[in-house]
Amino acid sequence: MVINTNTSAQSAARMLSDSSSMQAKSLARLSSGSKIVSPEDDAAGMAVSTRFDAQVNRIGAASSNLGNAISFAQTQDGFLQKVGKALDRMSELSTLSQDVTKTDSDRALYNQEYQKLGTYVNDLATKDFNGVSLFDTTTLGVTTDSDANTVAMTALTFTSGAGAINTATGNNVATAAGAATALTNLKLAITSLATDRANVGANISVMSSYNSQLGVLKDNISSANSRIKDVDVAQESTQFARYNILVQSGTAMLAQANQGPNSVLKLLQ
Repeated sequence: MVINTNTSAQSAARMLSDSSSMQAKSLARLSSGSKIVSPEDDAAGMAVSTRFDAQVNRIGAASSNLGNAISFAQTQDGFLQKVGKALDRMSELSTLSQDVTKTDSDRALYNQEYQKLGTYVNDLATKDFNGVSLFDTTTLGVTTDSDANTVAMTALTFTSGAGAINTATGNNVATAAGAATALTNLKLAITSLATDRANVGANISVMSSYNSQLGVLKDNISSANSRIKDVDVAQESTQFARYNILVQSGTAMLAQANQGPNSVLKLLQ
């Protein structure tokens, strides 16, 4: 029996230190909700999880971009609906002005409304969405995924092409001949407008599909990421209870081991 080196106490102290460390780590996992509280817990898992986190955030940004683009297209369609109603009324006025029973004085009255509606339509053509022109003929690219790939929004022909709206709004119905010319241009404008609304509808449909796809992808990646880094509370609670018992028993055994050398005093008495 020796008193200079208490191997039992040293062993008990080492095991108590290990149990305490594991208990602290288990407590950190339960309190944080993550089973990777430091890189050494799962180095590869930490790397994969970091990439997944970044991708999920980029998917959220792309989804936001798509949502804004859908709102942009819906705003376009809202204005186009109003333009359609104005063009319908203008075509009606151009037809009324070709009535042989009407005088030029009557046509002048029709022309006043026609010009007012033309000014209204031309004003709508200048509207924008957050500083971006709603009816610019430039094709816009909308991000569709976490790698910033884009899909082109079909450009509108609202102020360009053979059926341009501003061609019809530049006419007048003050005379029967002018009304006939205006009606011809209005028919082209209405056809062009119908095409534009169809393109807007297609844009919204495609972007909605991409947005839905992103939602599914985000759910799947988040689920995979959860399996890597999220703690299983039931399992970890069991481990914590185990480490807690080991710490308590280790503390008791260390105290008991430290009492061993006291028996040497009995031999010296």
